[in-house]
Amino acid sequence: MSPPTPMTGRRIDMRHIDRKDIYTNLEARVQYLHSFLDFSSNDIEHLTSGAKYIRVLIPAVTNIVYRKLLQYDITARAFQTRSTSFEGPMDEVPDENSPQILHRKMFLRAYLTKLCSDPSQMAFWEYLDKVGMMHVGLGRAHPLHVEYVHIGMTLSLIQDVLTEAILSHPRLAMSRKMGMVKALGKVIWIQNDLFAKWYVRDGEEYTDGVDYSALIDKEGYLHGKKILSDEGVGADDKAAADAPAESVCPFSGATVAMAGLEVSSPHAVATADE
Repeated sequence: MSPPTPMTGRRIDMRHIDRKDIYTNLEARVQYLHSFLDFSSNDIEHLTSGAKYIRVLIPAVTNIVYRKLLQYDITARAFQTRSTSFEGPMDEVPDENSPQILHRKMFLRAYLTKLCSDPSQMAFWEYLDKVGMMHVGLGRAHPLHVEYVHIGMTLSLIQDVLTEAILSHPRLAMSRKMGMVKALGKVIWIQNDLFAKWYVRDGEEYTDGVDYSALIDKEGYLHGKKILSDEGVGADDKAAADAPAESVCPFSGATVAMAGLEVSSPHAVATADE
């Protein structure tokens, strides 16, 4: 009787990822994230076809997020500094109706609207990376520093509110709801990574000494070109956004009271016709 044939391990096709590339080449990093998360054309289709439902939620999401941020002194501190594009009065202790808060509110709305745009374009991910860069004191004429713990919590809150609202939609099929939730979750987690890459020290041997001063832009701009839409922004907000100086980051403001609006209510998501 012949001895049994020894078993051999199953061959796994392993894709090579260059470590230096993911710290020095944004496109390579985004491609790696897309591949690992299986972010595909199906996700893009769910995002683009579902954009009208998400846009309806933006005002309510903005209110919920900023109301939460004003509940804690450590996050409210970011609202006590003046944006270079805002020349109006400032409340020393801001609340939801403070002038500087009303001014800052529009940038989160514009940012969330940007998340409803075309993620098949590299400019989409470039701007998400720039949002991360802005929070560590780079890319702005007047540096802004927000510690990462607050960033992560805010992204989680945005994801939680959007997920609940989409899943509670009274008319969308469950398969479509799940597709939108999964696609949005991937985008938000890629945004989370594009925040974290500016905070963590991994790979810093490749970027030590890089001059980031050339990357300074006004908020809402990328390489000097306006990239955030004015959609949903009022006349006063537009005037402030078009001011010649730099404005504030999308995660550093608060907003007016929600007047009882809850995103979990079916009315918050049912206003966009299927």
